[in-house]
Parts: sequence; structure tokens; C-alpha cells
Amino acid sequence: MALAILIVATAFSAPVQAKKPVDHIWPELGVEARIVFPNQGAIRNFEPDGNEGIWLEDRQRRWYYAELLGGCQGLNFAQAIGFDTRGSASFDKFSNIIVRGERCAIASLVTANKPLPRKERQKLREQTIASGKQVVAPSN
Repeated sequence: MALAILIVATAFSAPVQAKKPVDHIWPELGVEARIVFPNQGAIRNFEPDGNEGIWLEDRQRRWYYAELLGGCQGLNFAQAIGFDTRGSASFDKFSNIIVRGERCAIASLVTANKPLPRKERQKLREQTIASGKQVVAPSN
């Protein structure tokens, strides 16, 4: 009897290893897409791409990239955004995002990979800018 209690106690004291959710990998990237029921929790996360675009993650951990028409001021610093689907039940290239009261139109919404962390993206931008400064135009 004591052995049975010891076995049960050991089973409950063992740490439970939670499985980390695996990110979804699309069969094709850059394909026009739509997210159904965005205002009911279908979009769980977002990551701004400066003021020109935004990555969106849905409940199934699938990522999308929304390119914006004309940019969206304040998007890079937004902690929350809204979705205006214009009465539709899905978020697509005809929808808008709302950032600090400003309505920003979507040019396209396509399937995408998970974005690089912000610091890595910033580092790549800086390297691209620095390499552009080293290029010298030919003189006549």
C-alpha cells in the first residue's frame, strides 16, 4: 500500500513538459488570402513592418503579410489595432486596419512566413542602407 502511494505521489510531482506549438508552414508563400472572423479572435498577434505593412498571425499560427496603401502613421508603435471588414465576415485586401483612429487601407493580404524578430529586421535594414552608401556612381 505504501509503495502504491509513493508511485502515485511521484507521478504527480514530476514536472509536466509543455509542448511548444509549432508554427504553420504554408505550401506556397505570397498567395492572396483572407482571415475569417477577425473581430472574434481569429487574429491572435501582429507585428508591424515599419509603417508600410503588417504581419498578422491567426489562431492556427499561420502568418500573413498585409501591404498597406500609402503607409500608416503610428503603426510601428501601436500596441493595439482594429479591423474594419466593411460588413464582411473576413479580413482581406478590401479591408482596413485602424491605428489610433486612423483608417489604413490594405493593398494586399498574402500568406507569409513568421517574421524575423524586430532587432534582426532592423539590423538587416541598417546593413542594406550602409551597403547602398558604399556604391559610387560612375563619373563621365
